[in-house]
Amino acid sequence: MTSFDTSPPLNVWRALLALAVVFVMLATTGWTALRTHRETTALQTSLAKWERGSVHGLHLPDPEASPALLTRFFASLTAQERGRLVHRYPLAVGNMNGAPAELRYRANDIALDQQRAVEKKRMHDPRLSAAGQQDAGRRMHRYEALMTKGRQILAFDPDGSGRVAEVFGDLTKAERISVVVPGVDTDLLTFQKTNRQYTAPVGMAKALYRAERTASPSTRTAVIAWADYTAPDGLGVDAATGMAAEQGAVRLNALLRALPGDAPVSMFCHSYGSVVCGVAAHAMPDRVADIAVAASPGMRVENASHLGTSARVWAMRDASDWIQDVPYLELGGLGHGADPVSSSFGARVLSAHDAKGHAGYFEPGTDSLRNLADVGVGAYGAVTCAHDDDGCRAGLSGTLMAGRA
Repeated sequence: MTSFDTSPPLNVWRALLALAVVFVMLATTGWTALRTHRETTALQTSLAKWERGSVHGLHLPDPEASPALLTRFFASLTAQERGRLVHRYPLAVGNMNGAPAELRYRANDIALDQQRAVEKKRMHDPRLSAAGQQDAGRRMHRYEALMTKGRQILAFDPDGSGRVAEVFGDLTKAERISVVVPGVDTDLLTFQKTNRQYTAPVGMAKALYRAERTASPSTRTAVIAWADYTAPDGLGVDAATGMAAEQGAVRLNALLRALPGDAPVSMFCHSYGSVVCGVAAHAMPDRVADIAVAASPGMRVENASHLGTSARVWAMRDASDWIQDVPYLELGGLGHGADPVSSSFGARVLSAHDAKGHAGYFEPGTDSLRNLADVGVGAYGAVTCAHDDDGCRAGLSGTLMAGRA
C-alpha cells in the first residue's frame, strides 16, 4: 500500500502542497549544500600522515581496511607502540573503525586538546570578525567540556559544524548496546545542552542509559550518542531529501560493523535520524536486533518489510508532535515515504504518552523513554503498546518477554 491511501482529491492536494513547500525552500535557501567547496581537513591531514607512516619498518594498514583487520593489527602491537600511534595520529586513530574503543578515547582526548589550542588562538585573531571570534570561543569551550575526565569520545571531527560520538557505559563488556541517532540541527555545538538537555544527543543517551539500568539492573549496557554524520541544518531542502541520510547511513553502518563483541544492538532513531536508519537498515549487521523510531518523517520506504532487515521495527509518536502534519509521501526524491506509525506500515507501535511534543521522547518519566529502555534491554514483554490490542508485542515469546523487575 502506498502513502497515497486517502481520497484522490486529498492526495493531489498533498502532493501540490509538498511541491509548493519545496519551491519556497529553494527560493529562500537554494541548493547551497551542492555548491560548497571543501579544503583539506584536519582529519584528512592526520589520515594522510598515517598512510605515510610505518611500524617495525612496515607500512601501516589502510585506515579504510575492514574493522577485523584493523583490530588484529592493533592487537599485534605492544602498549607502547599503540601509544606512539595515538600521539602521532590522534584524529586518524580516534576515528578508525577497528581500533580498540579505549584507544580511540585516548586519541580523541589528544585531538580535542590540539583543536582547543587552535580555537583559543582564533579567539584573539584580529583577522576574524567579532562573530568569528565568538564562534571560536564557543567551540573551544565545547572541546574543553568533551575533555572532561571520564568522558568517552568514540569519534571526533572538527571540520565544518563538527561531528562527534560519545559512549556511556563499558562498550567492550556490554551485554546490550544502544545507539541514539539524532535528527536535524545536530552538530558539535548542539551535541549537548544545558537547557532542555534531553533534546540533545548527550541528554538523550544519558537518559536512555539510566532508564535501561532501571529496567534491568543486572544487564550490562552501553549507549552511544551518535552525532557522527552531517545532519541537515534546519527544515530546509536538505531535510526534505535523503542526501544527508544516504551519507550518514554509510558512516552509521561503518560504526556498527566495528562494534566490539557480539552483544545485540538496538537503534533509537529520532526525527531525521529515522531517515538515516531507514536508509541504513538493509546493510546493518545481523546483530542489530531492533530499530526504534520516534517522531519520524518517514524511513524512505512504504512498508517496514521493505527495509530489508531482520531487526524488529518499532515506532512511536506523541499526539502533540507536529511531525504528524508533514506530507507522508515521496515525490521525485522529496519527502521520506509512508508514516511509520500507520497501520499499513507494519511497525510495532509503542506508546509515547507524555513525550511532550517533537523533542521530548527521551524525557525522564515518560512512557516513551520507558518503552525505549525496555526495547534496549530486550524486555519486550514490559513495553506499553500505543493501542489496547497489544499488537506491538505479537509474536514475542520466551526470555524476550521478561518484564521489569
